[in-house]
Amino acid sequence: MSDLADLYQQVILDHNRRPRNRGKLPTANRVAHGDNPSCGDQCSVYLRLDGDRIGDISFDGSGCAISQASASLMTVQLKGKTAAEAEKLYQQFHDIVTTGKEPEEISDIGAFAGVHAFPARIKCATLGWHAALNALKGDPVPATTETHKD
Repeated sequence: MSDLADLYQQVILDHNRRPRNRGKLPTANRVAHGDNPSCGDQCSVYLRLDGDRIGDISFDGSGCAISQASASLMTVQLKGKTAAEAEKLYQQFHDIVTTGKEPEEISDIGAFAGVHAFPARIKCATLGWHAALNALKGDPVPATTETHKD
């Protein structure tokens, strides 16, 4: 189990040090912002929807390693997904970070299972996801961790 924990730690560190899909997406047709007033994390998500499918996605923002790594990993996981698939993936991610239950198959999102031991960090991990879901819905109201029950 130690090897798996080491692998998961490396996934988070790698996504924090070398974030994927970071920056404003010039072709975005949906944008949403998220804010975690508890710790100051901020995240903007830029989507280009092609019909109901996420054709491209990026994020920008600032915050702790957990929030930035989670947003980076989220963009990798959501690219190419439909809105329904994105919602389902968020539910799986939410279950992982709130219960610590790792997914049945080894997956990079399992790297966040340890977050459940630090309840304040759950908001950090889910911030980008909330912004992405708002962008998918076309909701112009900024996502805030104070209005989402994590």
